Amino acid sequence: MEEVQRHSVHTLVFRSLKRTHDFFVANQSLLPEIDDKLEKVKFNIKARDTYGLVFDRTAKAKALAAKRGDSDRADGQNGVKDGVLAITAGEQEGIAPDSNNTQTALVPASTPTSQNTSSAVQILPKKAPTIPKPKWHAPWKLCRVISGHLGWVRCVAVEPGNEWFATGAADRVIKIWDLASGKLKLSLTGHVSTVRALAVSPRHPYLFSCGEDRQVKCWDLEYNKVIRHYHGHLSAVYTMSLHPTIDVLVTAGRDSTARVWDMRTKANIHTLTGHTNTVASVVTQAANPQIITGSHDSTVRLWDLAAGKSMCTLTNHKKSVRAIVLHPSLYMFASASPDNIKQWRCPEGNFIQNLSGHNSIVNCMAVNPEGVLVSGGDNGTMFFWDWRTGYNFQRFQAAVQPGSMDSEAGIFSMTFDQSGSRLITTEADKTIKIYKEDDEATEESHPINWRPEIIKRRKY
Repeated sequence: MEEVQRHSVHTLVFRSLKRTHDFFVANQSLLPEIDDKLEKVKFNIKARDTYGLVFDRTAKAKALAAKRGDSDRADGQNGVKDGVLAITAGEQEGIAPDSNNTQTALVPASTPTSQNTSSAVQILPKKAPTIPKPKWHAPWKLCRVISGHLGWVRCVAVEPGNEWFATGAADRVIKIWDLASGKLKLSLTGHVSTVRALAVSPRHPYLFSCGEDRQVKCWDLEYNKVIRHYHGHLSAVYTMSLHPTIDVLVTAGRDSTARVWDMRTKANIHTLTGHTNTVASVVTQAANPQIITGSHDSTVRLWDLAAGKSMCTLTNHKKSVRAIVLHPSLYMFASASPDNIKQWRCPEGNFIQNLSGHNSIVNCMAVNPEGVLVSGGDNGTMFFWDWRTGYNFQRFQAAVQPGSMDSEAGIFSMTFDQSGSRLITTEADKTIKIYKEDDEATEESHPINWRPEIIKRRKY
């Protein structure tokens, strides 16, 4: 048997390149002929796309110039040469200042009534960009600390009726608490590893949970037991979201995919692939894009639920995107990364502005109808922002539970209650903290420290 001669990778690559070159070298200069008709169509499409708004203006200007030229020639005067219009500061050549000509300016020049209107175009000074003043928000303060979990508290979800909320932790237990009193109502056991995300259905008596044990469970709260399992994830499941109008559940995690489930039949409708690293956050909404995911690959993807495909990939972030939050009333969302918190407008994902200053790993965000955006960091810092202007009106370090280490100050998840008046955070010191606005604060006692900066909305 003839022995196959072995070559280095460098030799094999060089041979492959040489074969490719020899194959195509004969066609190198044989370019196809240019089709003048297609070139003209392409030019017209580009021109209409760029200048479509002023096409009618140029046509009117040319017609007016031609009309003037004819009348001037009839009077024995020089007409406008070749129909060219010039923007001048005074009289036009060949036109007397007192002639009663039609005003052709895009913005009419304001002249005193004693003077006759000339055909000159006045160039108005450009108005300097202004930054809107932020709305005043009352500062927030800690009003309750709830203990009960035996591990890091990783997730929280508030019930639509605003009577109770659920938390999941590294002790593998889901606990349900009374929102008004902070007392424990119920403990649900069944996960065999850390519970990472929870969601309460607004239309059914169901609680959904997922965790690092790759399990996605549906709990019937009338019987307090698991009634469905959703099997398919290949690794830990870190985040989940319920669609607001249809019976669809979206989960995502460390296998770099987001999976869309039929809530009732447990069928895996779509597997949304495209991210190259852990998907840390997913949100859903009724309007397009219906699904938005943020990943450790530093990208945010917008998905079409019907097609199960990515509509857009936002690559502005430089580091992992661990949190995404939808505004409750505006058609916008925010994404958080250690480099910046960025605001976007749906449906194309147009960049709005950066919220800079929270220089830590931002694990979670929440926003209420009043336009208060809160971001929680891995080092226990909390930043409060005005959504519209990006003004940071409050920041503080969350106090750790007595007896715990300073390093256990991380904030893992947060949410506002249904009224937007209470903020619930879950933390690494095994506690749940509830914050509310300071009722005694006023605009005089806590004024807005507002310094307008021109370099505010810098586009990356």
